[in-house]
Amino acid sequence: MKKDVIYHLKRLAKFIDCSFTEEDCNGVIEDIAKLCSFNTMKKLEINKTGKIVLNLENKSLFRKAEVGDWVNYFTPEMEERMSKLIEEKFGGSGLTFDRIPELAADSVPQN
Repeated sequence: MKKDVIYHLKRLAKFIDCSFTEEDCNGVIEDIAKLCSFNTMKKLEINKTGKIVLNLENKSLFRKAEVGDWVNYFTPEMEERMSKLIEEKFGGSGLTFDRIPELAADSVPQN
């Protein structure tokens, strides 16, 4: 999604049967993308304060929003387990997940 936000917003709208009109394509989709962006969501007061289930702070739901940042948190065993789970659940669905091998090879979990 991060590679082409506009394209994926259009696909999502079509999926939920709310396709955009030609008129909407003149800035509305870009406005939606901006309003829903990681940076905008992270800066909302509700996401800076408060807690959700199990006393988890809202702000802990936001990290860097960088593709490949998972390597800073997953051990090789966790990566293998997640890869198997993704294949099991999504295999044959047509969904693809880019893996960044150069990051994964150098990963050192931060705890």
